[in-house]
Amino acid sequence: MMALVLFLSFLLLMCLGIPIAFSLGISSLIYLLVADIGLNIIPQRIFGGINSFVLLCIPGFILAGNLMNASGITERIIRFANDVVGHIRGGLGLANIGSSMGFAGISGTALADTASIGSVMIPSMKKEGYDAGFSAAVTSSSSTVGPIIPPSLPLIIVGTLAGVSIGDLFLAGAIPGVLLGVGLMIVAYAISVKRQYPKEERKPFLVIVKSFFGAFWAILMTFIILYGILGGFFTPTEASIVAVLYALVIGLFVYKNLKLKQIPKIILDSMVSTSAILMLVGFANLFGWILVSEQIPILVADTILSITESPILVTLLIILLLLFVGTFMETIAALVILFPVLLPVATTIGMEPVHFGILMVLTLIIGLSTPPVGVCLFVASSIGKISIWETTKALVPFLIVSLIVLLLVAFIPALTLFLPNVID
Repeated sequence: MMALVLFLSFLLLMCLGIPIAFSLGISSLIYLLVADIGLNIIPQRIFGGINSFVLLCIPGFILAGNLMNASGITERIIRFANDVVGHIRGGLGLANIGSSMGFAGISGTALADTASIGSVMIPSMKKEGYDAGFSAAVTSSSSTVGPIIPPSLPLIIVGTLAGVSIGDLFLAGAIPGVLLGVGLMIVAYAISVKRQYPKEERKPFLVIVKSFFGAFWAILMTFIILYGILGGFFTPTEASIVAVLYALVIGLFVYKNLKLKQIPKIILDSMVSTSAILMLVGFANLFGWILVSEQIPILVADTILSITESPILVTLLIILLLLFVGTFMETIAALVILFPVLLPVATTIGMEPVHFGILMVLTLIIGLSTPPVGVCLFVASSIGKISIWETTKALVPFLIVSLIVLLLVAFIPALTLFLPNVID
């Protein structure tokens, strides 16, 4: 009964348009008041949720990404991707996806990818004769690559919750991320050929080399972070600080687009983003504690396993649940609440925590581009100045491919575990 109060108040608050963090916090407060539990538990659980050394890397990576973006990295990555594939039919669509794969190592979040890449690519694609729906659909679907290719904020959260190596999670996300990007490119190319979308002239080799070096320094940051963590040179938190210093040097002295007067505002924006994420994590931890106290994880596990004990069917049930949750709940909040609930179920059927972490993140971020309320879908439609319905129609083939990749990741563990096992 008390759990019902928690869930109903949470759903009602979300339906009223209250931000997810506050919905979690207010519904938890209502539960504690009705259950007559001391409110001193609120600061204890919130602090417990954010009191993690690993989480200190979040502000560092956010700041590094904002510094690199202010340095004009978005345009450089787009230019390089377009120079490489622009001569292919539908080259701008392919460049859009390729840019998302390159930008993933800078932002690590799907929404940042949609907003940054989309603001440049969607108007350009429409101007060149691409359908607005196709342009928005490509941008929205390709943004799901961001939280899989390292460094990734959702994977950092998973590592904190599961107590597994962040480096292993970063490695585990590389192959699924590339596989997803390639799959989306195949769909974009097939649609472009069918609709006879334009293509540009092939760029001379020297032009491609020049644009490569324009994007090289940003791409190199990803490899520095990975090599440093996996090589034992620094922790993820220390890696984020290295990334900030690297971004400052590149922005000020290599690209020279970053100005000293911009830095205070960039720091302030990064503080706001970090505060929002940590507030979300703190309230979600309080919400999750209530779920545990109500024995919801045990109930969920027993319910799923009572339906079937088949590993294949259990995996499919988890995927369906996460796809549904991902359509209306922010990824990090869903991870903090549901990962501890579903991990015991996953391990019961023999799934490794690293494998399940990648599967859960990938499933939730696909939900960000899934109607009716996927946030990336809304952002892309807004930039393209078209209705959600138009974008949704164009999005269907991309969603199908994303789901195929998701099933491959779910049922072929080697796709996620190969790199961590080889490098370890």
